[in-house]
Amino acid sequence: MTDKPQGGKPGDDSAAEEAVIKAAEEAAAAGSGESGSEGLAAAKRELAERTGDLQRLQAEYQNYRKRVERDRLTVREIAVSNILESLIPVLDDIGRAREHGEVTGGFKSVAESLETVVAKLGLQQFGKEGEPFDPTMHEALMHSYSSDVTEDTCVQVLQPGYRIGERIIRPAMVAVAEPQPGSQASATDAEAKSADADKSDGGSDS
Repeated sequence: MTDKPQGGKPGDDSAAEEAVIKAAEEAAAAGSGESGSEGLAAAKRELAERTGDLQRLQAEYQNYRKRVERDRLTVREIAVSNILESLIPVLDDIGRAREHGEVTGGFKSVAESLETVVAKLGLQQFGKEGEPFDPTMHEALMHSYSSDVTEDTCVQVLQPGYRIGERIIRPAMVAVAEPQPGSQASATDAEAKSADADKSDGGSDS
């Protein structure tokens, strides 16, 4: 078993070069007392082993750097997420004030600046009237039936939702309307009767 090169940090090119030179010198010294071909073969084997050690060491170092970078980004995302989550009640207050026409003057400038900053940090507001109800994004606080919808639909947003990327920080609080019971069946029957009538008219003309 060969010794791994010492000296220098992983990924240090100068240390790698020194190790390769040292390996070549040791291999040459080891083969000096042997016949020419045998000594050369031994030197090549030794050099190949040392080169393999260096390549493994460099690969380990690269993997270490990538792991550290991933961990750093994860810690940053968690920290930013915690800060943004703590600001959501403030954004709710701004939204309620805007609904009552109270976001004016200097307060309006501060409110818009805050909303711009949190948006740049990745916080996104969602939840609109008329969009299909999605239980992974919406929380239904009210329920009703309506003949004006063909699927479960958010008819009122009581409180907007927030997310960072694909992560839901808070679901949107909504009122949901379902299709009126029997309305879809009636519509289907009407379409079927209309189709039958068209076929009958076509048959009589022929």
